[in-house]
Amino acid sequence: MAEAKTDHEQREKVREMIKDVQTAVLVTHGDGDKLRGRPMVAAALDPDGKTLWFYSGNSTEKTDEIKNNNRVLLSYSDPSSQNYVSISGTARVVRDAAKQKEFWQESMKTWFPGGPEDPKIALIAVEMTGAEYWDSPNSTLLHAFGYVKATLTGEPPKGGENERVTFTA
Repeated sequence: MAEAKTDHEQREKVREMIKDVQTAVLVTHGDGDKLRGRPMVAAALDPDGKTLWFYSGNSTEKTDEIKNNNRVLLSYSDPSSQNYVSISGTARVVRDAAKQKEFWQESMKTWFPGGPEDPKIALIAVEMTGAEYWDSPNSTLLHAFGYVKATLTGEPPKGGENERVTFTA
């Protein structure tokens, strides 16, 4: 039986699972009931441990969608380690030249050639309100064992974790 984790430990686990994943899919609410997803690279995680920052153009469909409905979902996937995380949160569009400079990485120049002070840039801050993660062992032996167990017993193997995590007090 897996050892129960405290809320703090679960939040740390989520942060650890997403820190090396290069791209998340940001899902916003589009026209009507349509959901829209697009790949985004996180620029930073606030010291508060619950706010993720992304660069964006300051006047785009996604920023308009966030202004109309600030509830978003971030989806992280690392198939090589069998780790998957979905994060629910509230987003806001922020124009803050100091933060834009603080989070700037030279690789961002690909999308924003004007640099961190470009007036066409905004930041999207996503305050995490909850998350769910799936942390599965990536062992060939476990998959082989799982196949045999499923064939013989009709039951899938136990392994990995699936937890729901809250980031609100």
